[in-house]
Amino acid sequence: MFTHSALNLRKFDHMPEKCPVCGFRYEIELGFYWGAMYMSYGLSVLIVLVVGVSLYFLANDPPTWVYLTTVATTVIVLTPLLFRYARVMMLYFFGSVSYDPKYQRQL
Repeated sequence: MFTHSALNLRKFDHMPEKCPVCGFRYEIELGFYWGAMYMSYGLSVLIVLVVGVSLYFLANDPPTWVYLTTVATTVIVLTPLLFRYARVMMLYFFGSVSYDPKYQRQL
């Protein structure tokens, strides 16, 4: 679905106009992926909660700066993945897309 690796920070968000295998247009309508921002926000909140609770129990409630630094670093590092997963979830939940095994690539 994406043209470059998530580790390529300059182009991690590039998508082709159509699927090279089945010809599906990825942008169903103009601004379709704006809703993915809300999904990405929800995933970020989940990460903040998991990291915060983990720090509380595993690091015996460290100072506030440790929470802020750890949570900010984690969310920033995972931003390319959050971006991609939010777009994929948006496409599956609201784009009427489902997996069709007849288009599976042969390895």
